[in-house]
Amino acid sequence: MPRAWVEGAFLEKNWAESDFGSPGQVVFGPEGVEFGMGAPLVGIHWTGGAGNGESELPRMNYELEMQAIRLAGTDFFCGLTFPVADSHLTLILGGWGGSLCGFSSLDGEDAAHNGSAVVRDFVSGRAYRVRVRVRADRVEAWLDEEPLTSVSLLGKTVGLRPEVLNSRPLGIASFQTRARVSWLRWKRLAEPAR
Repeated sequence: MPRAWVEGAFLEKNWAESDFGSPGQVVFGPEGVEFGMGAPLVGIHWTGGAGNGESELPRMNYELEMQAIRLAGTDFFCGLTFPVADSHLTLILGGWGGSLCGFSSLDGEDAAHNGSAVVRDFVSGRAYRVRVRVRADRVEAWLDEEPLTSVSLLGKTVGLRPEVLNSRPLGIASFQTRARVSWLRWKRLAEPAR
């Protein structure tokens, strides 16, 4: 039986600014958390205590959902880093000049080069709803409830680019782009029947 969604409120007691070398660029406010223009990255990572008795992040068989907005800039406004078994992946939205999306890294390759890449146009100031599902054999993403990208994990090595290691265990970052994340939540999924 899936658990109810667990809200990850953007409170400084649950989230901390990630050390990307651009300190002071994160503002926690009533509309969510806002990232200033990084040099190049700005972001936050989860420190625990999401409420509802949920103190540990799931690492498999779960979904994440969030809302993100590009406020200014032309690169990725959402780099969502999340656990996958004993490693992590990052979903990129609007990278490589503003429109490339995909998972980094698979078999040591970033989203532009590993078969997960798709191109989407993003409008500054518009909110986008993002959902990621992590299973033992596959990771999938949706954008505004439309399928975005899906990759098999079978036989693949999962990892992070060195630039986003400080986003672990769960984090969000933007690249030379002002952005806002309004909310984030997750839920565990029942293990699939064998």
